[in-house]
Amino acid sequence: MIPLDLLHSHPVARTRDLERAGLSRVALQRLLHRGVVTRLRRGVYARSGEAEITEHHDLALVASRVTHGVICLLSALRFHQLGTQSPAEVWVAIDPKARKPRSDVPPTKFVRFSGRALTAGIDSHLIEGVTVPITSPARTVADCFKYRNKIGLDVALEALREYRRSRRPLDELLQAAQAVRVAKVMRPYLEALTT
Repeated sequence: MIPLDLLHSHPVARTRDLERAGLSRVALQRLLHRGVVTRLRRGVYARSGEAEITEHHDLALVASRVTHGVICLLSALRFHQLGTQSPAEVWVAIDPKARKPRSDVPPTKFVRFSGRALTAGIDSHLIEGVTVPITSPARTVADCFKYRNKIGLDVALEALREYRRSRRPLDELLQAAQAVRVAKVMRPYLEALTT
């Protein structure tokens, strides 16, 4: 596969992906100067005029930069359309021992998840040709309760109400709450909504 074909099949590509496909950094610079390729941000490129920008463009950019991270909390709420949150930053979960990547554009907020909390309830979505790991709707609501002191209890309650209103499976929510150890915290609020 020639590197430009890679950009055609994956509208957003990292420098290392292009190098693996056989495009040298010198050739990449030439393509940039000729206007064939556009630099979206440091280390992330797209074919000029062909990059389809979606409302989740920032998630694709962050996922291409932070390959070991998972989109979570407020950004996942926005992605799943649970509530009215419109975060100014992309929220990303990384392992406690992982190096915190330098990511300034788009603004990124990092939280640390460990063990099962980093792997349970993660779905992969294809956004602009980039595979983006995002917490599932149930897992996102459970995480909001876990981080209620950081993001606000009102945000967690709004997410729970929207989850129930969308008629998503309650058993998935309870499993996610147990996985991140907030089942006892969330139960009274859930009972109040179901009675």
